[in-house]
Amino acid sequence: MEEEKIVWQGKFVTAKTRGKWEYVSRSRGIRAAVILAIDEEDHVILVEQYRVPLGRACIELPAGLIGDGDADEDDATAGARELEEETGYHAARMEVLGEFWSSPGMVTESYVLLRAHGLTRIGPGGGTESEDITVHRVPLSGIADAVARWRAQGYAIDTKLLLLLAPDLLGGPRT
Repeated sequence: MEEEKIVWQGKFVTAKTRGKWEYVSRSRGIRAAVILAIDEEDHVILVEQYRVPLGRACIELPAGLIGDGDADEDDATAGARELEEETGYHAARMEVLGEFWSSPGMVTESYVLLRAHGLTRIGPGGGTESEDITVHRVPLSGIADAVARWRAQGYAIDTKLLLLLAPDLLGGPRT
């Protein structure tokens, strides 16, 4: 295997090469927690946030960095913290569903997908002062229509929403 070379390093992102491949990673090797939060009434909790690289707002599952400020923070604790911060929902329990890679041909970043159980609304959400997050509570039965409406309005749609769209994309339940 060829040697990895750092081409450029910023505070948060590092550009690297290995042979002919160019890719990026987080500078501190930090991972993300992504939260699938579906309440007792089968509504999914989503967030809307302006994303500078896209130049527009994006509809996403709630997410945030693991160990951001506490290097010993575990995945479930980070997920619960980010869910409350971004959406105002508290989870009675967080279930780790596994680790996934978002764009493995270009980015080394992985994320841990967590399922939030026993949701209780404890605040307005919205994230930190610099995030300006809008919370959306959408019926699972209407997720395809909501995504189509957001797309028509010019919103970016995070690829992780495919998790919610899969039944429609695959033609309903398989037998």
